[in-house]
Amino acid sequence: MRIARGAALVALTAGCLGPVASLFPPAPDAPVEPVWVVDHGWHTGLVLERFSIPHGLLPEQDDFPAAQYLEIGWGDAQFYRTPDAGISLAIRAAILSKASVLHVVGLPAPPGEAFAAGDVVEIRLSRLGFDGLARLVDGSFDRGGQRAASPQGRGLYGDSRFYAARGRYHLFYTCNTWIADALRAAGLPITPVYAMTAGNLMWQVSRVPKTSREGG
Repeated sequence: MRIARGAALVALTAGCLGPVASLFPPAPDAPVEPVWVVDHGWHTGLVLERFSIPHGLLPEQDDFPAAQYLEIGWGDAQFYRTPDAGISLAIRAAILSKASVLHVVGLPAPPGEAFAAGDVVEIRLSRLGFDGLARLVDGSFDRGGQRAASPQGRGLYGDSRFYAARGRYHLFYTCNTWIADALRAAGLPITPVYAMTAGNLMWQVSRVPKTSREGG
């Protein structure tokens, strides 16, 4: 797993947030809801099981009727939509982002089977924690007053689409910070301000208690 990038920055921070006791870790013998964080290099993705999503949230899931899992990522509209985007687009997104998008992928199989070995970390949440995470993700869609956001084009791989998103991408708030915010909403000991890169985020995720790596 590519978790070494930026680990030293996180290790030097003294203000790391602890878990929210009412949300994480799940109480002994209490039901748990798994989520997965996927490392794609520049971007990271958050995977949820569809049947676990609270009723009324994420109506965009209806665009993926065959999917058992949804991978969701957030980022700058131009940078995210560009395959093999390089450093120049990354810099432009960091200082001149004009719009944000969400990338949603319908997965027919568990993340450990859908992605490369070692790039997926599973985290088990409490039911209340999962609900908090799902609400943050749901609130990130810019639906323009409609029940569900309309797709803005095909995504990068598989059965995927882009959607308009709320929030502004910039140097200090990236796709990885957004996922860190979602995990923090679930009560995890994640510090979003130290999760600007995929390496920073994955290093923190790898240290969360009761996590497991799929594929080795």
